[in-house]
Amino acid sequence: MQETDHSVVRAVLAGDKDAFGALVRAHSATVFRVAFRITGNEADAEEIVQEAFLRGYQQLESFQQRSSFGTWIYRIAVNCALKRLSQPGIHAEYCHGGETNPEEKMMQVAAHDADPERSLLSREIGAAQKLAMQRLTPTEKTAFALRHVEDCSMNEIGEILGIAPNAAKQAVFRAVQKLRRELEPLRSNS
Repeated sequence: MQETDHSVVRAVLAGDKDAFGALVRAHSATVFRVAFRITGNEADAEEIVQEAFLRGYQQLESFQQRSSFGTWIYRIAVNCALKRLSQPGIHAEYCHGGETNPEEKMMQVAAHDADPERSLLSREIGAAQKLAMQRLTPTEKTAFALRHVEDCSMNEIGEILGIAPNAAKQAVFRAVQKLRRELEPLRSNS
């Protein structure tokens, strides 16, 4: 895939502007996932995908093909997402859940065959997990999502976040420790 990406990048730089669409199709789903994990909001994540690919297109000449295009565009998306969270009002909206449609939340109940007690417990666990994730710093949240959801290596996480691999490892470690502390009461109740 990396060599294919590099050949598409070369084609775009050679004047084939339509070729960039292949890069968008190949990487937009993963960019959306990481943007959604950071913002917690689907609309914001979609805007971040658009912004990241627009910036990527505009800065394509600065892309050094030593790394993969996927890692490079991830980094742009992470920067866009973190910038969005730092805007006034955006983080506060995210921290309060960001649900605009209460019915949408109601549709995310447990399976039909689950008893009411189990459904309630599932919702409580989900709410506790969401709250615990919100208490992480943006870097910790992003590093955690890249490692445990996207299965990125520490080198990739470091490259995406613009930090050393050891700092990426520390960010993931801190996130895991904070989540364990926050969610420990759930373990003792089960």
